[in-house]
Amino acid sequence: MTDDQQTPDVRELGLEPGDLDGHTLEELSDYLDAGRRPLDPSIEGSPGCQLALDALDRLRGLGGQLIEADAAAMPEVDDSWVDRILTGIALDARAGRRIPFVEEEPAVDFGITEGAVRGLIRSAENAVPGILVGRSTLDGDVTVVGSPVRIAIEVNAVYGESIPKAVEMLRSEVARRLQQHTDLTVTGIDVTVRDVQRIGDTRGERS
Repeated sequence: MTDDQQTPDVRELGLEPGDLDGHTLEELSDYLDAGRRPLDPSIEGSPGCQLALDALDRLRGLGGQLIEADAAAMPEVDDSWVDRILTGIALDARAGRRIPFVEEEPAVDFGITEGAVRGLIRSAENAVPGILVGRSTLDGDVTVVGSPVRIAIEVNAVYGESIPKAVEMLRSEVARRLQQHTDLTVTGIDVTVRDVQRIGDTRGERS
């Protein structure tokens, strides 16, 4: 992505300085552009920065193709879907609530952050062709082990792929990853397709 395409978005996401350990998404984007060189220990050692870097890197794959297609198709690019994805990345970087693991030993207290779980959900897009995850939310009291939690995910899809099939693949992959890496009691996973984008066509569709 070029600076013109992303700078207005990443500067208006409302991140607090502590979310990325003093860094910004704009800085992280520049860091990726430079091939993560020279190595910055403050970025490489920050969990929030790592979540954001992984998501930005994935966005540059399929997302880069979508942006190029939009730019070729229209005189003015509608970046609303990019905004939503970047906003989701910003949310991933925020630690949010602490989600405990089930522990048999009373003295043992392990947990994972809500942001890390959102990053886990986002990473599931790697297993689903033609899907980019925007924002995800965890509805329920995740701070109490065993409480019912419902997952809501917004996605961007590529025109030409089977959307019902892609949604079901994403739902299954997210369920698998959450079961493997968390002790959340997930009662449902809702996936909403917010945009449908064309690649290599002069027309664009929005849902």
